[in-house]
Amino acid sequence: MSVIEIRDLHVSVDTDQGNKPILKGVDLTIKSDETHAIMGPNGSGKSTLAYTIAGHPKYTVDSGTITLDGEDILAMSVDERARAGLFLAMQYPVEIPGVTVTNFLRTAKTALDGEAPAIRGWMKDMKTSMENLRMDPSFAARNVNEGFSGGEKKRNEILQLELLKPAFAVLDETDSGLDVDALRVVSEGVNRAKSNTGLGVLLITHYTRILRYIKPDFVHVFVDGRVAEEGGPELAERLEDEGYDRFLTETAVS
Repeated sequence: MSVIEIRDLHVSVDTDQGNKPILKGVDLTIKSDETHAIMGPNGSGKSTLAYTIAGHPKYTVDSGTITLDGEDILAMSVDERARAGLFLAMQYPVEIPGVTVTNFLRTAKTALDGEAPAIRGWMKDMKTSMENLRMDPSFAARNVNEGFSGGEKKRNEILQLELLKPAFAVLDETDSGLDVDALRVVSEGVNRAKSNTGLGVLLITHYTRILRYIKPDFVHVFVDGRVAEEGGPELAERLEDEGYDRFLTETAVS
């Protein structure tokens, strides 16, 4: 069993108005085969946590630690984090002109494993995953995310997740911009990956609708860069009924 441990994490970002603290002491432990949902209002630090784990240079870790099986993640480059087993599904996946989906995925798999996957088995796995995600076969020959709709980009992210088989996946608002059918298909892909590999999932979302398909073991409410409350799936149901006003009022008072 693998484990990510985040301890007293403080993160800031440079803005036109100067350095701005975003995360203000986050503690979180995620183990293999667990699904953790991070919920909270806009600006609470959810995406900052995701990109800090992945190693985005925009964010500065002022103090605290992130370890994966005892190894210091913060000392690793972005590609070293990926090889260690971390995967980030971005809220806004980028386009990569001139690189086809097939070439991108096989190159990434080769970089992770240190050797290229056998063509026949790889193409079979890719075809199966694309069929499960309701992706047209022609997408394999298209440039990564170029001309893709929002839903197609998200399906392509989960295609990567299924084929690259990381130890932990950080899903940053994967549900944003998805219609009901696409949300179900994408969620099924995440559940399939977890079932097949024992994937640990950190799912960042504003809304509970994706949690109807991807059942969380733990729910953490982020407010003003801190974990304001933690619980099980029942906490997400409370948030559906009550919203975040209670937490925001408590923050304003404090």
